[in-house]
Amino acid sequence: MKAPAMKNTPQRHGDITNPATGEVISRVPFSTAADIDAAVRRAQKAFPDWADMPPMRRARIMFRFVELLNKNADELARIVSTEHGKVQVDAAGEVQRGIEIAEFASAIPNFLKGEYSDSVGTGVDSYSMRQPLGIVAGITPFNFPAMVPMWMFPIAITCGNCFILKPSERDPSAADFLAKLLEDAGLPDGVFQVVHGDKEAVDAILHHPDIAAVSFVGSTPVAEYIYKTGTSNGKRVQALGGAKNHMVVMPDADMDQAADALMGAAFGSAGERCMAISVAVAVTDQVGDKLIAKLKPLIENLKVGPGSDKASEMGPLITRQHCDKVAGYVALGEKEGAKLVVDGRKLAVKGHEKGFFIGGCLFDKVTPEMRIYKEEIFGPVLAVVRAKSYAEAVSLIQNHEYANGTAIFTNDGRTARNFARDIRVGMVGINVPIPVPVAMHSFGGWKRSLFGDVHMHGMEGVRFFTRLKTVSARWPHGPAEGADYHFPQNK
Repeated sequence: MKAPAMKNTPQRHGDITNPATGEVISRVPFSTAADIDAAVRRAQKAFPDWADMPPMRRARIMFRFVELLNKNADELARIVSTEHGKVQVDAAGEVQRGIEIAEFASAIPNFLKGEYSDSVGTGVDSYSMRQPLGIVAGITPFNFPAMVPMWMFPIAITCGNCFILKPSERDPSAADFLAKLLEDAGLPDGVFQVVHGDKEAVDAILHHPDIAAVSFVGSTPVAEYIYKTGTSNGKRVQALGGAKNHMVVMPDADMDQAADALMGAAFGSAGERCMAISVAVAVTDQVGDKLIAKLKPLIENLKVGPGSDKASEMGPLITRQHCDKVAGYVALGEKEGAKLVVDGRKLAVKGHEKGFFIGGCLFDKVTPEMRIYKEEIFGPVLAVVRAKSYAEAVSLIQNHEYANGTAIFTNDGRTARNFARDIRVGMVGINVPIPVPVAMHSFGGWKRSLFGDVHMHGMEGVRFFTRLKTVSARWPHGPAEGADYHFPQNK
């Protein structure tokens, strides 16, 4: 359900480009502050009835939405692949993980249950309830145009809120498709709306006095801006930022499994994932040599092509500008003294010469002082850092400003347990390269990978999109006993 455009208002537009061809395939109108306000007013009209609707009835609408998602999953994946560029199998996986969040939200009556305590005082009972915030908003990135919005709105609306989604202007059609499915599922008008645009729309959301909360996923500089601006305007904000995810490879690890894991984790979705592994930490030079020897031919033979080609293992980057930025980082790595083992900049995809393609890149002997180690590249560039010991590998991770995800590959249970308990990172994988939590758990990093205190989806998502209310109740019987000026206590 798109927010209605204001009449007689000149409207800016953005181009939507097919990254595999470089061609503009459509345009998206950008919402103004007046458009955002109109969406909020529409949501305010819908909110009272929607919030008062029994959670079970809201859940039934979500059940129907899940059914429609399953029936239309292939079409949604096709839309994602066309506008983002990721290969079909990756787009399908994104859609499936989004569906799982909607399935979780379908059980909302269970998650909204409060607590009850009988006789907390003489004739006094106490109980709690979780209630919706009101009008909430989500601002989502280009790299997961279907999944990340579904990290937010299924839980938000089943909790009784009205939701305004501002997707990335680079690949916005998935959001519109989701809105149509919600409408077909019977969601009342105004409960879910999509607005499009750039910073003007974002700022309108952040400054609007009647939007109670904002959920965001994107780069760290923007996440910090979203958090500071939103909270200064009295909003509840969760803003997930960037990452530099490390995967530690111990000497006892299965090197074939570790190499295969790194291929998918570093080059899946062309590295445009906040949970991509961009740093492999080889513990000992011997492990580093083995890892490089196994990775080099795999990367050189990586099948790069358009997402529409079922043979493709990696697609293009989202824009020409971003492709050039990633290539610039590769040049920087060489200048900084890292050893470029595989150079993907020379890649040419036949028939798609104007597409935004770059091949997989592999650096060896990267050090923590290098910018290619410190900064998020967000592309198919894997850096191998060599550590002398497990302790040195852990120290590298602990000292990095980002703390989104990390992984360790080992066959030693004690090492794995110590790593999981001691590492100061929000999401940890043990022989799992991309530890994105499933729907009933929650997603979020630490340090400069997250601004705010609450993670996304799972029970953390329910808490973010609701307020806790506690009620103390007594039903007096007999005559009044007079005023009591003591602070309430239970003796």
